[in-house]
Amino acid sequence: MTSPVALVTGGSSGIGESTARALLAKGFTVYAVARRVDRMADLAAAGVHAFAMDVTDDDSMVAGIDRIIDEQGRLDVLVNNAGYGSYGAVEDVPIDEARRQFEVNVFGLARLVQLVTPHMRAQRSGRIINISSIGGKFYEPFGAWYHATKFAVEGFSDSLRMELRPFGIQVVLIEPGPIRTEWNEIARDSLLERSGDGPYASYAHRARGVMERFDEPSRASTPEEVADKIVKAALAKRPAARYPVGRGARTITTSRDLLPDRFFDEVVSRTYGTR
Repeated sequence: MTSPVALVTGGSSGIGESTARALLAKGFTVYAVARRVDRMADLAAAGVHAFAMDVTDDDSMVAGIDRIIDEQGRLDVLVNNAGYGSYGAVEDVPIDEARRQFEVNVFGLARLVQLVTPHMRAQRSGRIINISSIGGKFYEPFGAWYHATKFAVEGFSDSLRMELRPFGIQVVLIEPGPIRTEWNEIARDSLLERSGDGPYASYAHRARGVMERFDEPSRASTPEEVADKIVKAALAKRPAARYPVGRGARTITTSRDLLPDRFFDEVVSRTYGTR
């Protein structure tokens, strides 16, 4: 029997790297892509097909999908994991940076969906797993652009699920809570870079402290825990539409569904010191 074929974006570290290893262990033929191939040397040594892909470069994405189809003749699972968090007050974040946040987190994801769908449709099977976040369900100060991208991924994926169901293609959302990866450090550094001085400075520094606390082992989960959930979504005969994963993820998403906006605003404001 031919091994199922999976593509994992953002494979150079964190959730992407852990997912590539977990899928490989389950018998998948795995392709992992990222901008920096050198950071995927260990994956390549383990048997993962690693090559460069930039999700903001259309030619790069087209060439990558063509390569997989040429080599394997099919693609069964796409894990859209590439993404980052751009933080700072809306007033301070340049619009060009906001656009880049959408290019990476939303439009790159969407373009890969467009590229793999014809092949999955021809197979009458396939699974698209989009890595969202609990940040696609709630909000926080200084994260407006990041949260906007994840809210977009949620709506995009829900609509896509309806479109592709008749063709045997299943669409799944993964909603991680705080995870111990370099994502948090990059996000909080960008926060101070853009809003560490000026009218938002005191609030931005408080918010950075909150973000640092979410790196503590008691508050954050590991990339491997998310990878296990992704593998579950990839293998389930009838996967759920969405999988919250990590410490507090389900509690936060459920509370956002149940609590009035005014009450939720108060909780977030107290947490971040913006009352």
